Amino acid sequence: MSRIYLDDAGSAPVLPEVVAAIRNVPAGNPSSPHTEGRAARAALDRARDLAAETLSTNRTDVTFVSSGTEATNLALFGAAARLPKSGRILTWAAEHQSVLAAVRRMQAMGREVVVAGVDGAATVDVDAITPGTALVSVGLANNEVGTIQPVADVIKRAHEVGALVHVDACAGTRWMRPPENADLVSISGHKLGAGRGGLLLVRDGVRIDPLFFGGPQEWGRRAGQEDAASATALAVALSAASTGRESRAHLARRQADSLRDALLELGGTITGGEPRLPNFATCAFAGRRGEDMLLALDLAGVAASSGSACASGSLDPSHVLLAMGLSLEQALGSLRLTTGYATTDDEISRAIDVLRTILSRAPARA
Repeated sequence: MSRIYLDDAGSAPVLPEVVAAIRNVPAGNPSSPHTEGRAARAALDRARDLAAETLSTNRTDVTFVSSGTEATNLALFGAAARLPKSGRILTWAAEHQSVLAAVRRMQAMGREVVVAGVDGAATVDVDAITPGTALVSVGLANNEVGTIQPVADVIKRAHEVGALVHVDACAGTRWMRPPENADLVSISGHKLGAGRGGLLLVRDGVRIDPLFFGGPQEWGRRAGQEDAASATALAVALSAASTGRESRAHLARRQADSLRDALLELGGTITGGEPRLPNFATCAFAGRRGEDMLLALDLAGVAASSGSACASGSLDPSHVLLAMGLSLEQALGSLRLTTGYATTDDEISRAIDVLRTILSRAPARA
């Protein structure tokens, strides 16, 4: 029996369109003037044009980078470097670690930083945006529980007080279009099914400093040899995500609903809230440990993820779930199931059978 992959939010399987598109991308340096270099430059330009068209923006707004984390760091550090030192930087406690670690670093460097709270569904509080705020970073949707954020309200309020807005769109771009009026938008390739690469959209008129210094590549925003293959992979995956979103979301929502019903039946407490990404089924189990559930699921042929992460031999609770108000015990017993483009109804039925078998057993005690 084939394995069942329910960790699309962790990393989406590489799309067939991407495999086909990168097969013949030239390996030359796009900055070189010879034939091989010009061929690589042409591939890079095609990728940039495709990404810009998909995002309804100018090609000069598109900056290709190595990952979503780099895109987020470039957005935050790059924008902050151009802002007055007195300007406050604001984000929320349930954002991705790439955002939180970046703003904490800026705080250590002397910037005023506010990490505002969220509600029990991980929804951000727009009222946290007050005069004196210079830069706001918000996720398009929460990467752990799938709650879609009121991004339009955040952007409106931030612009009213004169702040720039960075939207971390790494989670959610497969299922919904990134906002068109954010100043900076970071996108991750592997979350889209590209397997590689990242993109930072920098709206016309917004100026940022680079993280890397050297050549003038990527409009002077990112020095270093451009990776035409990664850019192609990301642009093709981004374009594929924009096609058939509604029908894909309808199927994903139905499948995730079935998974959530099963998790509730088995004693789980559903985490996150509406509106949520259509492919998310997340919950917490009191008295269980996330890593135990993941191991049992993996041995039974189901790939999933948990809000708990094992690092250096010690288990850390999810900062997202703790920010939502869950207890330590609940946070340590979280489970995240996320479907993908290729997930079938038969796989959902089989996964539910596996969940019933595993979660009907009494939890192991040390």
